[in-house]
Amino acid sequence: MIGSLAGLLTTACWLPQVLRCLQRRSARDFSWVYLVALGLGVLAWVLYGIARTDPVIITTNATTLVLISVLVAVKLRTELGKSLVSASE
Repeated sequence: MIGSLAGLLTTACWLPQVLRCLQRRSARDFSWVYLVALGLGVLAWVLYGIARTDPVIITTNATTLVLISVLVAVKLRTELGKSLVSASE
């Protein structure tokens, strides 16, 4: 029960960040080092959950990984868009 609550809270805390980035169409406030380190850490938790066959660890961290992936996609789109604009000028 405690693990489920902890997983729910730590996963849900990403929703406001993701929604804000989608609304602003920018994730420039997040550094690449942070996103990569966090993504790899959360992926490690997913793998750990799989090794332990723990559905709470797997589900909450897989969901967090999806949310982080959205941030990465927004950041990539923003930065690639800027570099394409700069190259065409």
